[in-house]
Amino acid sequence: MLQLESCFEVLLTVYIVTFLIGLPANILALYAFSVKIHTKPGPTDILLLNLTVSDLLFLIILPFKMHEAASQMQWDLPDLLCSITSFIFFSTIYSSSLLLMAVSVVRYIGIAFPVSYHQLHKPAYPIVASVVIWIISAVHCSIVFTTQHHPALSSQNSTVCYEKFTPEQLMILLPVRLELFIVLCVVPLLVCVFCYLRSISILYSRPLISMAQKRKAIGMALGTLAVFLVCMLPFNISHLVGFIEGDSPTWRHYVLLLSTFNTCLDPIIFYFSSSMFHLTSKKSVFKMCGLNLLTLQRRVTNSSEE
Repeated sequence: MLQLESCFEVLLTVYIVTFLIGLPANILALYAFSVKIHTKPGPTDILLLNLTVSDLLFLIILPFKMHEAASQMQWDLPDLLCSITSFIFFSTIYSSSLLLMAVSVVRYIGIAFPVSYHQLHKPAYPIVASVVIWIISAVHCSIVFTTQHHPALSSQNSTVCYEKFTPEQLMILLPVRLELFIVLCVVPLLVCVFCYLRSISILYSRPLISMAQKRKAIGMALGTLAVFLVCMLPFNISHLVGFIEGDSPTWRHYVLLLSTFNTCLDPIIFYFSSSMFHLTSKKSVFKMCGLNLLTLQRRVTNSSEE
């Protein structure tokens, strides 16, 4: 009994710390990106704005998770509120992973193909990408409503919120979780690893980029990968283990706590992003790479005309 009480205390403590740190940090980030969007919006700014909104949605429903932990995981609120809380809780986790993947792709294109990047520098592209990401995460996480409210699957008189599942629910839920692990975790992680490794390799091959900027690029890449490896991967591995064992692992609560720290780590990534890839900066990587290749392109065009 003492061990269970300590588990609930850990849950409540982590939720409170995450809320107190993440909420002001993301409100500040929301203000900064809102100002940037109204002046000179770039693809990265739009994607990071959506990432901030995702984190804030997560933080808004976190008090309900605090209440649940304080009540020793007994849900005494309306069942519909349980479904809404769980849906937002999980969908924002996966929308964050997809948005981080999209940011890494944009950065890679900006460094590897700066000419094409400037030609495709339109707000419509990241807006469409953001909408698609929100739809993908929402559709996948709608399994929360299916398992809890479908007449053939819902369990009656449950005193917990999205925790204990019937065999019929597990038959539907576990394969969906396996898909979440592959599609919304492994694939974005591999894309981020490829994009950042290639970006760093390209930056180090260009002598005009300062060592300080190269180090910032490494710090930004490591920060993003840390979010995946520390916050996303352990929780998603529980999906794989659960699929193999045929039930949710008992340690799933603890790795889910790591996912809550995502909202505290994202503002750090925002800092590296704004200082490293700010398009109005005189020494930004995008601008230097773009100007160098554009100058080279003009020289080739002029020499061919002569």
